[in-house]
Amino acid sequence: MDNRIEERLLGSEEEGCSDLKWRIWVESKKIWRVAAPGILARVSSFGLMVVTQSFIGHISELDLAAYALVQSLTVRFVNGILLGMSSATETLCGQAFGAGQHHMMGIYLQRSWIVDFVTATILLPLFIFTTQIFELLGEETAISEVAETISSWFIPFIYNFVFTLTIQMYLQAQLKNMVVAWLAAGSFIFHLVLSWLFVTKLSLGIPGAMGALNISSWLVAFGEFAYIFGGWCRLSWKGFSKAAFSDLWPLIKLSVASGVMLCLELWYISILVLIAGYMSNAEIAISAFSICLNVSAWQFMICLGFLGASWCVMAVFFCFDNFFFVRVANELGRGDAKAVKFSIIVVLVTSVLLGLVFCTLCLIFGRSIGYVFSSNEEVIKTVADLSVLLAVTMLFDSIQPVLTGVAVGAGLQGTVALINLCCYYVIGIPIGVLLAYVADLEVKGIWIGMLSGIAMQILALSFMVWRTDWELQVSKASERLNRWFLKPVEPDENLNNHA
Repeated sequence: MDNRIEERLLGSEEEGCSDLKWRIWVESKKIWRVAAPGILARVSSFGLMVVTQSFIGHISELDLAAYALVQSLTVRFVNGILLGMSSATETLCGQAFGAGQHHMMGIYLQRSWIVDFVTATILLPLFIFTTQIFELLGEETAISEVAETISSWFIPFIYNFVFTLTIQMYLQAQLKNMVVAWLAAGSFIFHLVLSWLFVTKLSLGIPGAMGALNISSWLVAFGEFAYIFGGWCRLSWKGFSKAAFSDLWPLIKLSVASGVMLCLELWYISILVLIAGYMSNAEIAISAFSICLNVSAWQFMICLGFLGASWCVMAVFFCFDNFFFVRVANELGRGDAKAVKFSIIVVLVTSVLLGLVFCTLCLIFGRSIGYVFSSNEEVIKTVADLSVLLAVTMLFDSIQPVLTGVAVGAGLQGTVALINLCCYYVIGIPIGVLLAYVADLEVKGIWIGMLSGIAMQILALSFMVWRTDWELQVSKASERLNRWFLKPVEPDENLNNHA
């Protein structure tokens, strides 16, 4: 009798173990279905700027420092706003897709175009008066003057964000992001060839490098337009609609909350680069710090892909985060709180494992990274000295984006914004300044301060996710969808029907 009971118990345990393995396998397939294309798209898209930095770095150290300053301050500042505001599209489209309200996705996309385009235009003076702004911030005159030339070339690139960021999130929410991945990958390869032709063979310098960047980035946008308008999104794209101009205020409020959340995170890095520019050898400090940041961001793009699965994601771990957002938003839209919790666990474990891989690779090859971006031995040495801290950053970047993606998928952007404000600006920056200037650790001190802020953010986000009532989030998602729901319109009510 006892033997039979024991056999049943063992059988139940085996079935439970098998069932768990099956659930993990199924959830992993769902995750990678969104994450893999998201990772490829984000790594390739961010890679355009990394490749441009690499070619400019071999022109001159002054040009490299100026490019790093513009990219890390001005472009990151504007990209943070547009990316954050575009994440509202991801939240709304993800939940609409999960609830079966497909026609609303096209309307949300058009509303985001309007809001983001106006926002980008308002921020345009940052690229026109770059020299005056940087000199006002105390940067060296020589760097500031070259930065203005580079900054003017970034204007078309910034307007590209208005469409590519929102379209990628729109497509990703309906599991159609493979087209974005192939467009981005093709654009990256094209950009490598075009940059080599313009900079190395034709010796066009900064105009050649930046011209290649603009051409390559807009190829992706035109490809996405062709995909949507060509009829491959029949359920979600019903043509241009007058409804896009209605109910903009709720979207603006959600976009602002999303924008503040990500801006506080991206501007944190920008301020640290600005601080590096005040050091005795500003060109070396800015160049080395920016190189390490771009390598870290490229890895961060991978994690943002998972944020998109539940959200990125955002360079490499920026992509894991985005995948996770889509999974959370979809399940919230379906009303499945248990699926949300299970997805969180699977995505987080997967992302951390990848983080360990990149951390190990950085420890092995970290001292060779500088040669890709510069020929200056002092810059290369400074990058090598930061390799251990860079490895730790990669591990942190495998955790933080996923946790952020949970919040974005649930529409908790405002809470994350407060966490970012406290962890980055109350803890991270003061520690970085003290270590850099008081303890005389310079760039290392700034980086340690940055890691301190990220570590505190991870702890705070972990506590928030642990305490979140997902049943309540399901109710809120349903309420939001019902409040903004519009009945499908007939074709003749659209301004231009392509369905």
